[in-house]
Amino acid sequence: MLMDNHSLEFDMRHLLPRTFAATFLAIASIAGGAAMAETTLLNVSYDVTREFYKEINPAFIKAWEARTGEKLAVSQSHGGSSKQALSVAGGLEADVVTMNQSTDIDVLVSSGGLVRPDWRKRFPNGASPYTSTSVFLVRKGNLKNIRDWDDLTKPGIAVIVPNPKTSGNGRYTYLAAWGYAVQKGGKDLQAKDFVKRLFANVPILDGGGRGATTTFTQRGIGDVLVTFENEAALIEQEIGKDKFEIVYPSASILAEPPVAVVDKVVEKKGTRKQAEAYLGFLYSDEGQEIIARHHFRPRNDAVLRKYANDFPAIRLFTVDAIFGSLANAQKVHFDDGGTFDQVVIANFKERK
Repeated sequence: MLMDNHSLEFDMRHLLPRTFAATFLAIASIAGGAAMAETTLLNVSYDVTREFYKEINPAFIKAWEARTGEKLAVSQSHGGSSKQALSVAGGLEADVVTMNQSTDIDVLVSSGGLVRPDWRKRFPNGASPYTSTSVFLVRKGNLKNIRDWDDLTKPGIAVIVPNPKTSGNGRYTYLAAWGYAVQKGGKDLQAKDFVKRLFANVPILDGGGRGATTTFTQRGIGDVLVTFENEAALIEQEIGKDKFEIVYPSASILAEPPVAVVDKVVEKKGTRKQAEAYLGFLYSDEGQEIIARHHFRPRNDAVLRKYANDFPAIRLFTVDAIFGSLANAQKVHFDDGGTFDQVVIANFKERK
């Protein structure tokens, strides 16, 4: 557990019963000094936003106190996006959720109405304050000459990607690979074969994006890590450009990570105004600057131009253009018995 005076961070690796989750949060809040605050918010987020919210939280806390005089604390919880959504559905009392795919928030709409159905309309850009895309991180020198998605299907290439069943990061990788095959003129059968060959090269499926990063960077497994652009940049920045380098494929998918207030929780706690202001801060000039510094692509055009050198041009296609919608992609590809399961089973049978 990592703590500071501004925010608390812990990983919810398993679905927690309501009472245990509440107790755990209470202990964490006291240990981190959050008891000194008048109000504490919990932001349940996906794996690769840890460092980003460590900077957002104190900036928002300072701005909120200057505006209202109220002292706040913000706690963080991180893990695979879909696993995090299930934790909230199971009783983890998040004031806000900041996920990497809309279907994980839709789960909370259908789970007893934790989130209102109109959540996309309550913040700009469909409640998505920034965008990202899937890129490749390779070891320095790129000895396997990995340049594009086709290279990930070649024999002898070990690809590290988190499990699409539990991780939005992994799901976007799958959708990006499928979309790449379609963009090249392939039909569904060709796209299915393409992702089958890619996932045949995946030696291990971690539960979330940060787990996959650890497998690649610390355990030394794999020739290439497919991950969000910001995660690849963070690794290169923190571990060193002498060890890794980022490769931008010819095309990739546009990811639009969404945010939402968990209505039932904020109504119970009386924290709606703070929770809405917290998510609104992401759209402020200061919030967009922090977003850009953490290698997410800001929505603010002026900020995006300012950091243009950090975001190489890449041809992006949308989920809607290839799959109709993320909800449709979920049903066809990731629900039990869907295309991803079929691919995994086929690869398993071939290995036997």
